[in-house]
Amino acid sequence: MTTTIKVKFRPSTVAGRPGSIVYLVTHRRVVKQITTGYKIYPDEWDEKRSVLSQIMDNAMRTKVIQSIRRRLHWDLERLRRIISDFENKMEEYSADEIIDEYRRVTKENSLCCYMEVGILRLLKLNHTGTANNYRAALGSFKRFSNGEDIMLEAIDHVLMEDYQSYLKQQELTPNSISFYMRILRAVYNRAVEDGLTQDRKPFRNVFTGMEKTVKRAISLSDIKRIKSLELSSRSSLEFARDIFLFLFYCRGMSFIDVVFLKKTDVRNGVLSYRRHKTGQLLHIKIVGQISELIERYSDKESPYLLPIITVPGKNERTQYESALRRINNALKIIASMVNLQISLTTYVSRHAWATIAKSKNISVNVISDALGHDSIATTQIYLASIDTSTIDKANELVISDL
Repeated sequence: MTTTIKVKFRPSTVAGRPGSIVYLVTHRRVVKQITTGYKIYPDEWDEKRSVLSQIMDNAMRTKVIQSIRRRLHWDLERLRRIISDFENKMEEYSADEIIDEYRRVTKENSLCCYMEVGILRLLKLNHTGTANNYRAALGSFKRFSNGEDIMLEAIDHVLMEDYQSYLKQQELTPNSISFYMRILRAVYNRAVEDGLTQDRKPFRNVFTGMEKTVKRAISLSDIKRIKSLELSSRSSLEFARDIFLFLFYCRGMSFIDVVFLKKTDVRNGVLSYRRHKTGQLLHIKIVGQISELIERYSDKESPYLLPIITVPGKNERTQYESALRRINNALKIIASMVNLQISLTTYVSRHAWATIAKSKNISVNVISDALGHDSIATTQIYLASIDTSTIDKANELVISDL
């Protein structure tokens, strides 16, 4: 092989400032330099051996040096692989071509770039919620890495353990930590499938499960108290309460699904819609309570069933997100008015319907179909689809006492 790689340290010209680690690629006596973003102090570099020194008395810098050491290893592995590929082609190549290929591969195979591409793909597929989750996870990881990108092949169990420790220091709950870890794991697994890195099982020692959370369901008597509140003089609270009840009457429908219901979804006394989350088609018999709310809020000029999207066709996702915030804020006020001990949100209606249905001895299989669950992990039991009339009877039984 006619190409060599050396790692060097270039001190800063400013006293007291860290210098940079550089790679010198020599091919046929032509030397080209790659300046990395790795910053270290002179006492952290062993000039004789051209390696990072061991730092014993500074825990913070020790972690930094350990991270840089891992990144150096993967950078050099990548450079050697690129050079080997050029050699195997049995064609002439230059030092500039090696550098260009290194930079191209580095850009394409970095975590941040890969996730950004994934986010754009999700947005094109109209999976805005998932894209927002990916963006949140990427932002969290960037804060952990001080804004530095990282190569996919540099992700290992040590790095993920360090990231988990960082999240714990930020006082995140175990489920919030798991949320970020599961997103990164999904991204990593896709990168492995795409052949961008080998699977090093980096998530084997971090928490990716779910802990039991504070109870989010409320009782039937709680819902009765919410329903009986006199709110006619406070229209924003009344609307939020009625939307909450509508979700409950519709078997714990998700808020995003009710937002985009259209009048054309109602036929022959049945409301039919596809769950935004799974695409599953559900049918709900329109009982008296549902019909009453539809009639109360129906806007003749709008194609939508309920007036949550007030300007059809214009920034509808933004309108949905704004409405969700307004309604959840109003529900918190309503919760205090009826002395609820939990934070009332639109999602509570879903937990409440399922819990009350279970208390009325409705089978878990029926509840599962009624909620539109499509995985064993979600429902623990998921059998064949149940006749719609059985689910309708279950819903009528749940809301009959209101």
